Amino acid sequence: MEGKVALVTGAASGLGFATAKAFAEAGAAVALADWDENAVQAAADQLVAEGYKTLAIKCDVSDDKQVKEMVDKTITAFGRLDYAYNNAGVQNELAEAADQTREDFDRVNGINYRGVWSCMKYELQQMRKQESGAIVNCSSIGGIRAGAQRGVYHGAKHGVIGLTVSAAVEYAGRGIRINCISPGLFQTAMSDQMIAAGQKEALDGMLAMVPIGRLGRPEEIASAVLFLCSDAASMVVGHNLVVDGGITI
Repeated sequence: MEGKVALVTGAASGLGFATAKAFAEAGAAVALADWDENAVQAAADQLVAEGYKTLAIKCDVSDDKQVKEMVDKTITAFGRLDYAYNNAGVQNELAEAADQTREDFDRVNGINYRGVWSCMKYELQQMRKQESGAIVNCSSIGGIRAGAQRGVYHGAKHGVIGLTVSAAVEYAGRGIRINCISPGLFQTAMSDQMIAAGQKEALDGMLAMVPIGRLGRPEEIASAVLFLCSDAASMVVGHNLVVDGGITI
């Protein structure tokens, strides 16, 4: 990926940082975006110290204006946009459907669903000019299955798959490939937050259903994203790549 440019949201830690690092190691210049300005700057500085070309951008993906500015800053710094991994996401507050709040619905959908839509919108405007590019959106195994008390999160992740396949059809003939991934249980800040919130028993229960018998490593998502963006996946369009150690089967 020498001479190429990648943009990763939710890049300060976890799956996002691992993927940003993988893009950098493959030769791409990388824009790391996250709502936590200090954390994303530290992440970018870490890659710079390792000899890679990066840019740190503060961005709340639920804010269209900030998303547009994120893409504009990437293009201003690096001249183009070849790859995007729309990874930023949050969990919902656990509650039955009858007890879920409008505030939590709006928060989760603003980031997990509308945020992906907004990122794709502005990334595609640049890629359409170039007539080239690859986008990977982050759904979840929650996007293809049910989960008690998680309807707000699962609904948004189902929506990401719908956005992905619809846009993939529109742009496949114009040199732009769009796919998504559905991670299973991974060791990330989000899993740590579940434990801190008293959901360790629920997490352990889900882990017991994983045939591979362990949490995934962030680098395993990075490998999947880079494959989908690479020329090795040149015929892969509108696909939801499940990376879950077998939990959904």
